[in-house]
Amino acid sequence: MVSATWRERRLRWIAVALILILALGAGLWAVSRARCFALVGEMICRVETDKQMVALTFDDGPTDQGVEIALAALRARGARATFFLIGREVGERPHLVRRIVAEGHEVANHSLDHKVMVGRSAGFYDREIGETHRRLIAAGAPPPTLFRPPYGKKLWGLPAAARRHGYKMVMIDVEEPLVDDPRAYAGRMVGEAKPGSILLMHLMYRSNRTAREALPLVIEGLQARGFRIVPVGELLAVGRRDGLPAAPVQR
Repeated sequence: MVSATWRERRLRWIAVALILILALGAGLWAVSRARCFALVGEMICRVETDKQMVALTFDDGPTDQGVEIALAALRARGARATFFLIGREVGERPHLVRRIVAEGHEVANHSLDHKVMVGRSAGFYDREIGETHRRLIAAGAPPPTLFRPPYGKKLWGLPAAARRHGYKMVMIDVEEPLVDDPRAYAGRMVGEAKPGSILLMHLMYRSNRTAREALPLVIEGLQARGFRIVPVGELLAVGRRDGLPAAPVQR
């Protein structure tokens, strides 16, 4: 009887431990996805400024279709943006990096292989960031200083690696909506923007048709609200000139 009681207690403790482990794992996963929070290091999702300026950013690629559409839309409306590029695709299409830079836009680091960067080794983070850095420079970009994690996921290892490589981690405060109508897409993006916002769009792949069609509407809508559209680096510099922190803003 004593033995049976001991086994029951042991099973209860094991069950409690498993529940705690699962809860901790779920909590860490939620933290890793938090838009404007990191356990260590600085996380920038919006810049505090009273100037009518926002940063428009594009993730992934470069691809011929995405870059062509982005550059044409930006050029036609006198806007500039930041392209967070994947190192593997930079190596395949370095000429697109040169085109982006030649038209006055900012190029930034979005990892080498676009894998989830949580629970990896320091060597993995260093390769993903460092090799992409080297490929961007080899393709003709100025040394990049901004990094965005794939899928927005990060805990302690990735922020530490970004800082080790001299990067600032940049997230967003305006995310593209999950809608199929370009006008509804643009309306949501424009409506959520405020001074110092960092907006994200995905244009590069076949599945991103709605975003590509919405891009001119997004740019025109932001400009109609009086916003000047600039790269992230310029937005950060304005925040510093204003004497305000270029730092995370909780939503």
